[in-house]
Amino acid sequence: MPYDDSPPPTRRARPLTVAAALAAVCLTAAGCGGGQEADGAGADSPRPGADAASPTPAPSEPADSSSPSPSSSPSGKPLPKGPLTGRTVVIDPGHNPGNRDHTREINEQVDIGTGRKECDTTGTSTNDGYAEARFTLDVSHRLRTLLEAEGARVRLTHDADRPFGPCIDERARIGNEAKADAVVSVHADGSAVGNRGFHVILPAGVKGGGADTSKIVKSSADLGARIAGHFVRTTGSAPSNYIGGNTGLDTRNDLGGLNLSTVPKVFVECGNMRDPEDAALLTSASWRQKAAQGLADGISSYLKG
Repeated sequence: MPYDDSPPPTRRARPLTVAAALAAVCLTAAGCGGGQEADGAGADSPRPGADAASPTPAPSEPADSSSPSPSSSPSGKPLPKGPLTGRTVVIDPGHNPGNRDHTREINEQVDIGTGRKECDTTGTSTNDGYAEARFTLDVSHRLRTLLEAEGARVRLTHDADRPFGPCIDERARIGNEAKADAVVSVHADGSAVGNRGFHVILPAGVKGGGADTSKIVKSSADLGARIAGHFVRTTGSAPSNYIGGNTGLDTRNDLGGLNLSTVPKVFVECGNMRDPEDAALLTSASWRQKAAQGLADGISSYLKG
């Protein structure tokens, strides 16, 4: 079925403090009726980077082909002066629409510091074929527009402008080399029906091989808490009822994109594509704009804090 990828008018939400962000998560979680997190709920269903085949869509916006200066957007146009002027944000759209045609390449193992893992995966999709890779690009484009309007220099790790990938180690390296003030990896989960809501994945304290998150654990937790609070407020979605104990926050040590990061970074699972109710939100252009706004407000609150 066709999907409307055109962005509706944007709006801004007022920033929250860290405490208010956490309070917003807890208050919303108390009323979301999700109950306790089920033991092993995610074990039989895909986590970030679920390997579920999905159709290859065309990107909703043209690919980045320029290397913008700190004061310009990807189009080369000067950025407006704003509260985020001088700040750099890297947005990492999860997966790539072309991954499904390059399974050999994306199955190659790469070093994640504490071990080895697949270069990338195809991502999941809704039951009627709306691909996670298409969702992540759409939300990332919307998020880029919102952050640039505040003066931030924004870089995407990819824009469907390469055959597959980038691999998870390269995704981390892009944020590191940009000396980003914040990196957000945009995803949607592929869990069981009935598992609903969003969650923000934070880096655990990891040190080994090429991984050392000791300097970013605290700052990433702050970034994640602010995003979670604003995401609740702006989208109306509840924190996950199957991961994170209804806090909307989950800490992991097995994601190369977090393990190898030297700058504050989080993953955001915006909802569960395999649940019909969540899928109805994720396939809505107006909801995706709210999702981008919630992410932007959380990032902005963190950078201003």
